[in-house]
Amino acid sequence: MGIGVSRSSLAAAVSRAGGIGVISGVQIGYDEKDFEYNPLRANLSALRSHIIKAKENSNKGIIGVNLMVAMNYYEEHVKEAISSGVDLIISGAGLPIKLPSLIKGSKVKIAPIVSTAKACSVILKMWDKKDKTTADLIIVEGPKAGGHLGYKKSELENIDSINYDKEFVDILKITKAYSVKYNKEIPVVAAGGIFSADDVLKYINLGASGVQVGTKFVATYECDASYEFKQTYINSTKDNINLVVSPVGMPGRAIHNKFIERNSISSPKITKCYNCLIPCNPKTTPYCISEALINAVKGDVDNGLLFCGENAYKVDKLSSVDEVIRELTSKL
Repeated sequence: MGIGVSRSSLAAAVSRAGGIGVISGVQIGYDEKDFEYNPLRANLSALRSHIIKAKENSNKGIIGVNLMVAMNYYEEHVKEAISSGVDLIISGAGLPIKLPSLIKGSKVKIAPIVSTAKACSVILKMWDKKDKTTADLIIVEGPKAGGHLGYKKSELENIDSINYDKEFVDILKITKAYSVKYNKEIPVVAAGGIFSADDVLKYINLGASGVQVGTKFVATYECDASYEFKQTYINSTKDNINLVVSPVGMPGRAIHNKFIERNSISSPKITKCYNCLIPCNPKTTPYCISEALINAVKGDVDNGLLFCGENAYKVDKLSSVDEVIRELTSKL
């Protein structure tokens, strides 16, 4: 859900409605007064305040935070989230090998995001061997999701070649072995391109314990993004949702706009580095992804990067979080 799209407002609303409200922890302090000259301090302060606010407004529901392994100061963000009272830490964009050791001694639950059975197996084996523990939840993110994706661009261009359902079933089998070993249920959640009640029912019938949904919640009143950002989803068409390659080399899905057009011709000069992602080199990056995502969430959509899921074009109006959840669960 990118920079600023899912913070305390959206997370609390989802939690009140019976879901797990998830805060995006990347550059969460983008609108703090000291962000420009001390982004780490601003981000940690904002992470704390948004977790506390979401917890206070969640009606005792579950609040999680998504922290990318590829972000700089990952450990500092994990520790801040724990001390702020978060219930769950979700981690992808890399293998969260150190996560169990970082949450040791707390009651915080942990959930890796994986795209393949191989990645799931590697993570669970490492956690089992090194930390004598396992996941509390597994999120299986498919190729129809938005943002940074765990696939090659060539694979996404030929999306029918990716058998997500088979990977999902294989991950269920892998997880079952650790569930037995640690004598606990490990819910496996489907994610990526889930848009309708039929989609939800399909994955529940396949063995999922739940689903993770992003796109439909962007176009809600409670979403933390600007009205202009939400309107880009409502106004999008199937043809203007394209694959892009982010400055860190990972493919993603975004709404085509003037920003993408300009960057396909020439790269802007990077005047400031926010030191957000480990793989990013300001000397060679085609653009600053922090600046692009911050522009988008603030409403400067012509100068921003608008990540979205494959089905964003199906969004045709603003709704409440309650309406979205009722619609998604209507066939259960």
